[in-house]
Amino acid sequence: MSSAETWRSLLASENRSPDEVVTHARVRDVELPLGAGRAALITLDNGHDHTRPSTFGPRGLLALNDALDQVAERDDIVAVAVTGKPFVFAVGADLKGVAALENRDEARLIGRLGHEVFRRLGELKVPSFAYYNGAAMGGGVEIGLHCTYRTVSAGVPAFALPEAFLGLVPGWGGTYLLPNLIGAERALKVIIDNPLAQNRMLKGRQAYELGIADAIFDSADFLEESLTWTARVLTGALAVRRPEPDKGKGWDDAVAMARWNLDGRLHGAAPSFVRALDLVAAAKDRTRDEGFAAEDEALADLIMSDELRAGLYAFDLTQKRAKRPAGAPDKALACPVTKVGVVGAGLMASQLALLFARRLEVPVVLTDLDRERLDKGVGSAHGEIGKLLAKGRISADQANRLTSLITGSLTKDAFADADFVIEAVFEEMSVKRKVFAEVEEHVSADCVLATNTSSLPVGEMAAGLRHPERVVGFHFFNPVAVLPLLEIVRGGRTDDATLATAFAVGKRLKKSCVLVKDAPAFVANRVLLRLLAEIVQTVDEGTPIEVAERAAAPLGLPMPPFVLMGLVGPAIALHVNQTLHGAFPERFPLSDNLARMVAAGKTGVYRPDFTLDPEVVEIFSGGTAPSTEEQVLARALDALAEEIGIMLDEGVVAAAQDIDLCMLLGAGWPFHLGGITPYLDRSGVAEKVTGARFLEPGVASLP
Repeated sequence: MSSAETWRSLLASENRSPDEVVTHARVRDVELPLGAGRAALITLDNGHDHTRPSTFGPRGLLALNDALDQVAERDDIVAVAVTGKPFVFAVGADLKGVAALENRDEARLIGRLGHEVFRRLGELKVPSFAYYNGAAMGGGVEIGLHCTYRTVSAGVPAFALPEAFLGLVPGWGGTYLLPNLIGAERALKVIIDNPLAQNRMLKGRQAYELGIADAIFDSADFLEESLTWTARVLTGALAVRRPEPDKGKGWDDAVAMARWNLDGRLHGAAPSFVRALDLVAAAKDRTRDEGFAAEDEALADLIMSDELRAGLYAFDLTQKRAKRPAGAPDKALACPVTKVGVVGAGLMASQLALLFARRLEVPVVLTDLDRERLDKGVGSAHGEIGKLLAKGRISADQANRLTSLITGSLTKDAFADADFVIEAVFEEMSVKRKVFAEVEEHVSADCVLATNTSSLPVGEMAAGLRHPERVVGFHFFNPVAVLPLLEIVRGGRTDDATLATAFAVGKRLKKSCVLVKDAPAFVANRVLLRLLAEIVQTVDEGTPIEVAERAAAPLGLPMPPFVLMGLVGPAIALHVNQTLHGAFPERFPLSDNLARMVAAGKTGVYRPDFTLDPEVVEIFSGGTAPSTEEQVLARALDALAEEIGIMLDEGVVAAAQDIDLCMLLGAGWPFHLGGITPYLDRSGVAEKVTGARFLEPGVASLP
């Protein structure tokens, strides 16, 4: 029995996939230009607009199979083409349906069904064409790989094989067909490198330049141009030439480099990446049937794994919870923001100015104490606009408009007509309170005052103001333009209108907002500093820096703890640690060695060549109770579980999901872990330390 017949039987006899939004495959005939003949055009469409992209569950795959039945035996057509609804080609498997698969046999069966249906496009009596008219991801990309030829729209905003990012592999032909089309090195960029880089997407032109598509056309007349191109190919007026992939040393070298990179980044912590790489490596010598069968087995293993469920949980958090923040007040309470003020003109301030001007498209004025610093800050923002223009990210008109929106003033009366003022000055309570007191003398009574503090109490900052209810925490993460998290902190007297305005502004800035209680260091920094404080303490006790650094490797974090410290800056890490020590001295001990390192002017434990700085090693020497890597990791995980349990008890956020969201979007915590709480649950640490799991079984793990 074929996979299609098996699935038809399952769907008929059981209530399977009842919630699947079926992607239909609608067939219509089109007369090709140049007298080339008639083609059957299959349009993938789930009946919704572009905000709900077309996906494939078993019913959608069977619908495409039925459409291919219609065209397979026809003698009056010269080609079959596949395209999508407006703005969307297809975005792959129905992830909700994947999570509902009950056993390994079913998981393997969904892989076989995808292969069985898609491969028919390459086995028709006539050539097949994929017209990538819009967003194409996962199985959407793979449909086209099975076709004889491919065109892509220059307007395609997202083109990717993101499966490894979620805990899967491209399992409907991707790991076999793509490297055999464009070579292993280029294929691994799409299958491994981009997912590893926080799921980076290709644009349509990049997909064409990689050789995935044979032709590229403007979006305005994409279908018409694709049909004309098809006619030219069929009539022989155009010959499609593709370079043969290097199936010798070049293939092996690309795989070896990718494996070295994976080992260095993940240390085996994300099985999906390793499995995908193994499939690409073996695709050099396998037949297509062997390659597809290996993908089926990989899918079966990974679908029935906790890692995938954690990845799907993380995906759901970032796609749904991040867009509907828990605890956010009614958006109708938000006040309009037509002008923004930024106090300070340093690096962070200039980044904020550009972000506000670019996203809100309103005037932004910076202030500082002297002309030199002010001009430098405004000039930095203008310089970044110039870089965006040079890269083609914005037009000349947009660049001129943005430049005119960002100005500077030496006096705070420039804020008189501002609706939203954010401070980005030195992280010292007395300085921030003085700034807000000065700003309040110049702004209207309903102007929101926001602080970008990373650890100081918002309520204390607002104390003494005439209107403390309008002060809110607005904590960005560096680099501001890249990291999507925005922690919105409600002070003790912050009112609903202020909070609603903060969330409305955050949304316009295209940030993912999380409501946070006014607690020391809020969420992401508090979790990271607890991890770092525990690891630094083991070094103080005598553990070699390199041993402590390696201890966190099984977590697959974006960078090891001491590399992160170097990026953040030891002085900032020490300052936040001091804030947390003041609040929780028993859990955040102060490191005298770290203080000495900062006093010595050291910017990290490594020299520029990434060897350990011997002077820093000497500063941390003297401990008499070293730990092993395993002991350091165990202590760090216990500390994280304890701190997260306390944060949830304190109501710092609404639920464990919000802590995971903060770690995913603000700290680059790996998707394959689902954040931090699924890992602590899965490893048993949560229950050992707190007496219970953070999440119910099945939420981010197998039921």
